[in-house]
Amino acid sequence: MAELKAIRASILHFPNSTTSPEQDFEYFADGILVIEGERIKAIGSTADIQSEFPTLTVQDHSGKLLIPGLIDTHLHFPQTEMIASYGEQLLEWLQNYTFPTERKFANPQYAQFIADKFLNQLWSNGTTTALAYATVHQCSAESLFSAAYEKNMQLITGKVCMDRNSPEWLSDTAESAQKESAQLIEKWHNKGRLKYAITPRFAPTSTPEQLTALGELVKSYDDVYVQTHLSENKDEIEWVKALYPDSRDYLHVYEQYGLVNERTVFGHCIHLEEHTWEQLGAHQSIIAFCPRSNLFLGSGLFDIEQAQRYKVPVTLASDVGAGDSFNMLRTQGEAYKVCQLQSITLHPYKGLYMMTQGSASALGLPDIGNLNPGTMADFVLLNPSFNELSELRMQSRENTPEDTLFALSMLGDERSIQSTWIAGQPVYQQN
Repeated sequence: MAELKAIRASILHFPNSTTSPEQDFEYFADGILVIEGERIKAIGSTADIQSEFPTLTVQDHSGKLLIPGLIDTHLHFPQTEMIASYGEQLLEWLQNYTFPTERKFANPQYAQFIADKFLNQLWSNGTTTALAYATVHQCSAESLFSAAYEKNMQLITGKVCMDRNSPEWLSDTAESAQKESAQLIEKWHNKGRLKYAITPRFAPTSTPEQLTALGELVKSYDDVYVQTHLSENKDEIEWVKALYPDSRDYLHVYEQYGLVNERTVFGHCIHLEEHTWEQLGAHQSIIAFCPRSNLFLGSGLFDIEQAQRYKVPVTLASDVGAGDSFNMLRTQGEAYKVCQLQSITLHPYKGLYMMTQGSASALGLPDIGNLNPGTMADFVLLNPSFNELSELRMQSRENTPEDTLFALSMLGDERSIQSTWIAGQPVYQQN
């Protein structure tokens, strides 16, 4: 039997899938989380846990807030180094910044160097699970899988596939995309806590032949994910119409090649027609809401009410490097502002749900997203009073957990992350 570890703090999580996270949460103002090996052994009030485990040694972090590990459902690990690059909208930004940066990842040593930096950035910002894009190079996905496997991390990634409208030095073919993706699936999918995502960058950079080949992979490996982009930018949408004139809409391009199901994660989904919303709801495909990058690139405002109307699962994502921060708490804050601009209220618990239990439920990952006994011990310890200003804010009133969470979504950064734990082990601790 593994030695028990225990952490005392305020504890907040969502034990179950829900459409009403504002009501369906569990909160212990003074609680203890007990860890046995990789998994959570028990959770409860301090009085109850101390009664059940009278000899338990407890790390006391009273005044801190313990939440499940954060889940980032859309970001690009090769773009770590080009974050906060000035100017341009989507298509120009890809040509001027993204493609030249991704060229470097043909070098396996460089890919491994950035993979390690990337994971450190995730952990220092409280993210314990990510759906990440690699580059067109097979070795880039290998490097990220390898780094995550060492820490027993839940990670989903895949090599990007694009065989047109990209530089020759950053392109594959329909055949090589299928072959290399299959090799990666065979080696890494379901190894430890790793999962594979078939990853066409977006419709304009794949020929019908390549999308056909990738659709064949989805049929052959029916539990892999698919990740791509959908309706991020109006110029992009017009480009798709020109390239695929026989498709009913942007989503139909992916549908006709067998790439749309309940494990497909679409980044953005800003400019959608009514029938597209209907189809997304019918497929139960997942939307990654990327407020920071949508604002940064001037792409538009995501309509969360339409998603709710059509019962489309919505998750939160940083979209680094067009997203200008790895911090998911601040991403939640930007989601709040995007909703405010549309006269929509985003409750702090709804924001937290979309990057914990909501994401885990949408992705079909029962072992993460909450703090229920038996699940993996992936969690984050937050310090609400991490600097002078936040301390002043926390002392200004009697704070409820939702008020604390909201303040962190506006003021928080990596300084508010006290520690991040994956599979019962700390992978990041504040100095």
